[in-house]
Amino acid sequence: MKYIFTLLFAMAMVSNSYTQIRIEKTLDDDNSKYTNVGNIGITITNFGTYGHGFAKWPYQPSCEYPKGSGIEHIFDGGLYIGGFRSDDSLGRNRIGPFVTTGAVDAASVAARGGGFEFTNAKGSLVRERSSLLDSKFYDPRAISHQDLIAEYTDSNTTFSNGEPITDHTPLGVVVRQESYAWDFPFVDFLVIMNYTIKNESNKYLDSVYVGMWTDAVIRNTKVSPPGTSNFFTKGGNGFIDTLKLAYEFDAGGDTAFTKSYLGIQYLGSSTPFDSANFVSWQFRNTSDPLFFAPQVDDDRYTKLQGYFGGNFRFNYGVNPDQLKSPSNRSFLISVGPFTQIKPHDSINVVFAFVAAKMFGGGSPAEDSELQKKTFYSNADWALRTYFGEDRNRNGVLDPGEDNDGDGKITRYVLPSPPLNPKVRTEIKSNSVTLYWDKRSESSIDPISGEKDFEGYRLYRTNTGFDLTGAQNPSEDLVKLAEFDSAGNGLFFETGFNAVALSAPVKFPGDSTEYHYSYTIDNLLNGWQYLFSVTSFDKGDKVNKIESLESSPLTNLQRILPGTPPTSDENTEVGVYPNPYYGNAYWDGSSERLRKIYFYNLPKECEITVYTLSGDIVKKMEHNSTSSGTNNKWFETYAGDNRQQFSGGEHAWDLITDGDQAVATGLYLFTVKDLSNGNIKRGKFLIIK
Repeated sequence: MKYIFTLLFAMAMVSNSYTQIRIEKTLDDDNSKYTNVGNIGITITNFGTYGHGFAKWPYQPSCEYPKGSGIEHIFDGGLYIGGFRSDDSLGRNRIGPFVTTGAVDAASVAARGGGFEFTNAKGSLVRERSSLLDSKFYDPRAISHQDLIAEYTDSNTTFSNGEPITDHTPLGVVVRQESYAWDFPFVDFLVIMNYTIKNESNKYLDSVYVGMWTDAVIRNTKVSPPGTSNFFTKGGNGFIDTLKLAYEFDAGGDTAFTKSYLGIQYLGSSTPFDSANFVSWQFRNTSDPLFFAPQVDDDRYTKLQGYFGGNFRFNYGVNPDQLKSPSNRSFLISVGPFTQIKPHDSINVVFAFVAAKMFGGGSPAEDSELQKKTFYSNADWALRTYFGEDRNRNGVLDPGEDNDGDGKITRYVLPSPPLNPKVRTEIKSNSVTLYWDKRSESSIDPISGEKDFEGYRLYRTNTGFDLTGAQNPSEDLVKLAEFDSAGNGLFFETGFNAVALSAPVKFPGDSTEYHYSYTIDNLLNGWQYLFSVTSFDKGDKVNKIESLESSPLTNLQRILPGTPPTSDENTEVGVYPNPYYGNAYWDGSSERLRKIYFYNLPKECEITVYTLSGDIVKKMEHNSTSSGTNNKWFETYAGDNRQQFSGGEHAWDLITDGDQAVATGLYLFTVKDLSNGNIKRGKFLIIK
């Protein structure tokens, strides 16, 4: 089933160097889905893997955090299940161990086909559902704002085209995989992976271990695009036993631009375990007695048990400092043994991806306790999310914990800020007006059961924020204004008169009633800005919950102010900056990251650029859906494709129709209004 995927993966990644390829979905293998709520973008598949080996970079995140930053954290990874098979509960005719892998170390790609040992049924794609009422994926059964659900099995020994799965002995399990992601700011740094593993064979499984193997690579791909093998040799690793958290950090690569952690955390299982196992191994290593990359199931099972090699475990014969030096390693976190899984019985194991920015200063290579302060806090939120009603995490419902009255622990219960308001923007030259509705004001908190809306906060970015080495919208946004309920002694008590409209307004093609507006002037045309409106609540003193705020990333508005479209014959068309000097401030670092703007354009028109001798340099079609955002600049600095233009401007990257950079000189241009055939003319100067 995965023959083409495996072949391309092996060709591109056997040396762990990067070659840009497109991996098309083979039959019903689905690696097209990724988390797009919250602040982590991670690819989730229906064949037991996560990440995509940068095969879809930069069009799809592998494990990007923060979203939009270009900082990726995972090359690839996958689920591991290992154990023994026997005829009955007494262990008769026990054989094994066998380990089924979602993916293996790239050193074994050529020999083992990438370790892709899970297959899926025809038509069994990754499904999506959401608890958000206004989502097209809304489903009352949803756990989070974005559930991604897949099912697969290890029972097949060949792919659907007959290609054998090399060296694979099935355990006979079916896996239901659910991932959960939220856009709440207090948990937008985590994605939970919930695995239900069912024994569908007629054999007993015993001494079963379940783990997540991860080839983490923390690099800023906008600074260092995936390339040679040196790209992969900069990671440092560690394990925090008290939190059951294995992690990686940038120990020697783009340290000035990354400064983040990526962890895989064990949260819990149907049979509780007090500890989790952690091992790490070296890429392509087959000789080191501790850090060898396992090649056969016996070795993989030993790793699942927590042994680096021999009788050595982390912190017992393996010095944690050995793992902090920059290198090309992967790591495995596992839990077990599950003593026995009877035929048709199942177990449940839950992990989480947890990301965090480093706290404080210093080099990321230090990996100090202070630097992990936010990481620790985020990991605790992952545990808090998993335990849900079981607030003291003792495994039983104590008095006052059964919020829904069903007599059992309900997991994944979070306090909730008010709904995000729906936001609309109207763009003008040097100005933008934000409009938003009042649905947030009817929100009911799931913990307190009360309407607890308090107010709104408005955010914006500063001019030029997008040209920094590491874009992070959640940090780049600065508070512009705040408005809250008056007369209750909370916050600033500003009231809403300054932003409330005298009557709600609607816009053509939009049924929403907007009750508030706020105008921002003195913006620079052609520059990119982010705006957002959030809602926040009063807090909950009874349950000791501070005021919560909705995510500013959910209704993020990416705006480029400029002139509105016009067909007025007396309005001149033009270009800015004019003259254009090479490496204008908003340009990027390469020839293809330059841009100029044509302005005062009709709604639909044809732009043609000429040399002084009349040779055509470039032709461009401008309309409401095409404003030049296919330029490399926007792919690099505005990769979410949500840019909003004023409608009367068009960006050009100074690349000709012949795919050449234009030279210094004076250029002429015409703009043909497609609505009436009128033609306007202009000129501009380029100096490099």
